[in-house]
Amino acid sequence: MHSEVAALSKPSIWKEASRIVSEEGFRAFWKGNMVTIAHRLPYSAVSFYAYERYKNVIYSLLGDNRRGYVSSEPFVHFIGGGLAGITASSATYPLDLVRTRLAAQRSTMYYRGISHAFGTICREEGFLGLYKGLGATLMGVGPSIAISFSVYETLRSFWKSQRPNDSTVMVSLACGSLSGIASSTATFPLDLVRRRMQLEGAAGRARVYNTGLFGTFGYIFRTEGLRGLYRGILPEYYKVVPSVGIIFMTYETMKTLLSSGILQP
Repeated sequence: MHSEVAALSKPSIWKEASRIVSEEGFRAFWKGNMVTIAHRLPYSAVSFYAYERYKNVIYSLLGDNRRGYVSSEPFVHFIGGGLAGITASSATYPLDLVRTRLAAQRSTMYYRGISHAFGTICREEGFLGLYKGLGATLMGVGPSIAISFSVYETLRSFWKSQRPNDSTVMVSLACGSLSGIASSTATFPLDLVRRRMQLEGAAGRARVYNTGLFGTFGYIFRTEGLRGLYRGILPEYYKVVPSVGIIFMTYETMKTLLSSGILQP
């Protein structure tokens, strides 16, 4: 996430993990976890709620008789997912930025917690500092969630048509994991640019990227090459395969429980 990462000699997951343990301690692996939970709760809720609402709106615009048509389903899932991702990210972006700042701290703790980070960023960078990198985020999260939902729904429908007796939990877990890989691969460069821009000015550091979203792309490409735009994608895969699978599995399980009345008073 740091701009000086290009100066590292043969960076690797295990080398970086060892550095974190030696410099910051084992607990540093969960640095920023509370703000991640605080961000994920509203983000996931808004994302799935908006997705279902946008789907209904799109179906009504197309005509409800199109519901279930194989030709229109991918379009509805893609557009609905993209709009849901943009809505959820816009609503929760300041928490996302604070989460990134807290997680990126090393031995020097410039931000002492969520509230301190909010106050410090507003004081030093202005209120708009909480929305630094929002453009890159929306450009990345729209396609990312669109791909994730459309791939998940397509794979799940195909799987259920071929093997209708398979466990819904396992189908959702597997299809969700594959959809996470697809969306991360397609949109990782935008996610990397987003994180780099979010860290601009953090802890009083000098700015590196002064030319906006596309200028940042160009700078990374010139200084780090094409591989620089995919730096860190393996840890991303290690994260999204279980996490996105679990998210969709939980979503489908909760829908089943709520619709059956098990969780109702």
